[in-house]
Amino acid sequence: MARRRKNRTHLKGGAASSPGSAEGVPKSFVIKHGQVGTSLTQLVRDVRKVMEPNTASRLKERTRNKLKDFLTMAPALGVTHLLAFTLTDVAPSLRIVRLSAGPTLSFRVERYSLVRDIINSSRRARSMSTVEYLSPPLLVLASFPPPGPTTPPHLTLVMKTFQSLFPPLSPHTLSLSSARRVVLISYNAERGTIDFRHYLITVKPYGVSKRIRRILDGATTKSMSHSQASVLDLGNEKDVADFLLRPKGEPGPSSDGYESAASTASSVAGDDGDAVNLADDYVGRNNKKGQKRAVKLDEIGPRMELRLIKVAEGVPGKEGSVLYHEFVKKSKSEVKAQKAEHAAKETLRKQRREEQERNVEKKKKANQGKGAKDDDEEEQGTEDEDISGEEEGYKEDLVQDEGAWDDDEEISEGEESAGDESDESEEEIQRPPPKKMKMRSKR
Repeated sequence: MARRRKNRTHLKGGAASSPGSAEGVPKSFVIKHGQVGTSLTQLVRDVRKVMEPNTASRLKERTRNKLKDFLTMAPALGVTHLLAFTLTDVAPSLRIVRLSAGPTLSFRVERYSLVRDIINSSRRARSMSTVEYLSPPLLVLASFPPPGPTTPPHLTLVMKTFQSLFPPLSPHTLSLSSARRVVLISYNAERGTIDFRHYLITVKPYGVSKRIRRILDGATTKSMSHSQASVLDLGNEKDVADFLLRPKGEPGPSSDGYESAASTASSVAGDDGDAVNLADDYVGRNNKKGQKRAVKLDEIGPRMELRLIKVAEGVPGKEGSVLYHEFVKKSKSEVKAQKAEHAAKETLRKQRREEQERNVEKKKKANQGKGAKDDDEEEQGTEDEDISGEEEGYKEDLVQDEGAWDDDEEISEGEESAGDESDESEEEIQRPPPKKMKMRSKR
């Protein structure tokens, strides 16, 4: 009988077989640490969905895990960024750590909305599938000041940090069908905050009214069941023209109440600025190359409003000098003293590390010398055992020679009787006493 072959469905060959795991693509950990509520826990899950597929979406934190554990394991797994959420007395906070040397950006989460909140508040609920999360999102930075001598350096650092979170965009090699999501990072100069938005790209026919598009796309309303998914209710209409051409809000057909599909195209599909000619085939019905389509962005969440609080060198636990702080301002002399203090700490840390390495080397050498000494003692012990064994054998031979009888030697009668008496006395002494028999009486 032939042996059954197993066809595995997962990718083979590790990072070489999956395009998303190539070198140079940033990978991230999105975690929570400390005591947080259910709402913040759900926000962590939603942010993981945004960062897919280059994140650990099934990562589970334990209560005994500390931030140092993730910082230690992340470089070995090729993780480049760590996003840590925690709950403080003032508000939730987010730390973005660039591994493995820093810097660390600390944000305060002023306001946030979960994915379920965005979907419940939207007029058109969009059902999400796993297909949209198979490719990384496109990053859009808006309202940030251009880099220059007058631009605050912390804003430039924030821009570069968010750019390094997502894979770089290559228009020559990017497949149009893989562009499914958009992450918008916009700077609000009035409030001094950063808005985080997550959108889904949708493509719709251009120049077609909403009613005709419902017929073409088979769209349904929320009240329709699955069995009536592709059936339109025209029971209240006298003519199909009443459904297709009647303006919205009209109670019924009138002499001048009709409008063409082209006249409502601007209100339904937007103006000419929203229309594009597809450069390649895209996902969806009839979205072929060269056709004119209207591109829309549907927000799917989560939504966050972030305020930058602190920028520090290094990683948590090994932080260096503070590059920016929202509430603490220091003079040049204080900054200089702080740099000298951090340099002294770093020097002390290096000295301790070198001292530990020297101690480890000493212990290794001591253990090696002790092992060699033990081997010499064992060899000496074996030689002594051999010599003592030879001496004992020699003594036994002497005893046997002294105790052996000569055949020609004569024994007198007195000696024989004395020998017999001594043998009998020895037998009497060595003979054990007789055991007493115990009798059990029957009652």
